[in-house]
Amino acid sequence: MQKLVEGAAAEALREGGGEAIRLYVAACAERMAPLFVGLRAGTPGREADLDFYVESVRDLWQADRPLADAIKGVRRLERFWELQPNEEGITAVADTYAFFAALCLRYPMGAHGSGSADDAVSCGHVALTAMGMLDQNVTGASFLPEEQRLQSISLSGDVSGLWGASVTAGRARFRAVLGHLPR
Repeated sequence: MQKLVEGAAAEALREGGGEAIRLYVAACAERMAPLFVGLRAGTPGREADLDFYVESVRDLWQADRPLADAIKGVRRLERFWELQPNEEGITAVADTYAFFAALCLRYPMGAHGSGSADDAVSCGHVALTAMGMLDQNVTGASFLPEEQRLQSISLSGDVSGLWGASVTAGRARFRAVLGHLPR
């Protein structure tokens, strides 16, 4: 497998400052959001988690300023079932991708609040790892190179169309995962 977040991207995050970091993580979270929302929709007792997830991703796009309550949001997210220790591990397809999506929101919330480039790099790693795994499970898929391309665009300074491209990519990922769920 290729390198995950390339050194140049990690360096750009470290040098880009708060707004560049916040935009990068917002786009990553947007692309992963359909995996959490779509895979957890209709799960009894998860309505508040779904609302929180959707609202958090929306709030991340306000990249001109840090989230006011990022630490509180991280703590709430860390209580999600997907991020709890599990002796048996996560083996079901839906649970695996919902885990990646929850983790891919956890790092952006931290990065958004603190401006931490390390949290942003971790977010990028999570998205790339999930897409590499999806490529291995879907014949002919190319989600990993697409994620690398979109991460690069989010660091380029010319981000016109990034939100739309992220929404489209997220929907394609969700459809691919749905195709691998047991019926």
